[in-house]
Amino acid sequence: MNFLAHVFVTPKPAILDPQGKAVVNSLHSLGYDEVTDARLGKLIELKLSGADREAARARVEEMCKRLLANEIIEDYRFDVEEARS
Repeated sequence: MNFLAHVFVTPKPAILDPQGKAVVNSLHSLGYDEVTDARLGKLIELKLSGADREAARARVEEMCKRLLANEIIEDYRFDVEEARS
């Protein structure tokens, strides 16, 4: 089966995010004063094959821990869905 995984990686709350602060400041300068914080991260889209959804989830979890996220300073979450033809 073919699957599509979306992995979201963001800085942990205790880690400074200068890019996020720059976004907040820019939004304020454009009049969006209701924005109080922004955290920038990355989205990684993976197309993969696997025996079933749980096997694909296990592989994506392993990829996150080994390469895609630095667990010391980043949090991650992901979803896996069956790929559409």
